[in-house]
Amino acid sequence: MEYRKSATEASLEIPQDVTESVREIVDTVREQGDAGVRELTRQFDDIEREDLRVSEAEVAAAAEELSDAERRAIDNTIENVRGFHEEQFAHLEGFEQEVEDGVTLGARLVPVERAGVYVPGGRKPLVAAPAMTVVPAVIAGVDTVVACAPPQADGSVQPAQLYAMDRAGADEVYVAGGAQAIAAMAYGTDTIPGVDKVAGPGNVYVIEAKRQVYGHVGIDFLAGPTEVLVIADDSADPELVATDLLAQAEHDPRSRAALVATDRETAAAAVEELEAQLPALRTEEIAREAWNENGEVVLVEDRDEAVAVANDWAPEHLQVMTDDPRALLGDLHNYGSAFLGHHAPVVFGDKAVGTNHTLPTLEVARYSGGVNVTTYLKMLTHQELTASGADSIAPWAAKVCELEGTHAHQRSAEKRISSGAARDLARELELESGGGVDL
Repeated sequence: MEYRKSATEASLEIPQDVTESVREIVDTVREQGDAGVRELTRQFDDIEREDLRVSEAEVAAAAEELSDAERRAIDNTIENVRGFHEEQFAHLEGFEQEVEDGVTLGARLVPVERAGVYVPGGRKPLVAAPAMTVVPAVIAGVDTVVACAPPQADGSVQPAQLYAMDRAGADEVYVAGGAQAIAAMAYGTDTIPGVDKVAGPGNVYVIEAKRQVYGHVGIDFLAGPTEVLVIADDSADPELVATDLLAQAEHDPRSRAALVATDRETAAAAVEELEAQLPALRTEEIAREAWNENGEVVLVEDRDEAVAVANDWAPEHLQVMTDDPRALLGDLHNYGSAFLGHHAPVVFGDKAVGTNHTLPTLEVARYSGGVNVTTYLKMLTHQELTASGADSIAPWAAKVCELEGTHAHQRSAEKRISSGAARDLARELELESGGGVDL
């Protein structure tokens, strides 16, 4: 195995100065509410805006500002995302079953009541982002979906993003960016309602704010700059490999792009092609810095070794550009979303096909998937026992309590012992009565 190793290792560690700055922002919003949000918006965005909530007139004006083609493109993405997530939701279900006589156990999928989504601005407004976070919440059955987005220079929300938020189903949209938006949705202000769970991508300040409010509210996950890993064999077209690597590199100078190749000639040709394509990119400066600082090329002996590297890397986006990509899929376990074959670039998942692009990065895919309908659902369990069912369970529960020394728990269990058979079992288990029942 050979590496062209990146200069930057994967890490979700947040710089101390960012942590301290975000703590001040969160405290300001929690203590001052709307006034704090307005002051922070003046400080960070140089915007004076009295009404934080976006009006219906502003939503209508945003739609009018877009061309018919622009609206159609956004609507197409929303419909595809809706279709995929509706199908996903249709395949989720709870259950209820009588596991033994008189003992019924079950689980229900219940949506959170209020969800907050953050729609980032950054270098380029992510027009597809509202579909990815708002639509799954709506399909899950969330009562109220609140969206926050940073202001443009004139104090308004970027029109395409605002149109997308409205069409995706956001109930309320507010002009608030960065860490202050996360804090406002977490703790609530006079204007911005508090929510139960916050989701959506953002910069390092947004990530740190989500980390700091977690516990008071739920979050989707913590994620850093975008990343892609491409597995390629000798059937891959080096031009397409290079194009797809650069598509992620252009997001941010900290973006990570890796090529895992089973064929040296393909790898060399892809790198040569990548260098040739860079000057033609309008985003050359960002993409070049990302590739030079964070790009990786790994030469492996075979597909098994390629799979091992991919699972270790746990990428956000995993492209499998081989002659038989499905042959690898069953052994690939750690990724945010997989793109199979030469004609499935990440851009389709990011922008149009319907799967979600809000995905885990920096090895978070080892333990979490991306945003989906389950992000906004709780799996709630229940149990119902008859007197005879309780009688059969009680000796076992009481014995465990005895071992733990949880005396009140033991008494609660023992008081459900009613039959001679249960008393016989208690004696067999050498249960010493805690005073809940005469054994």
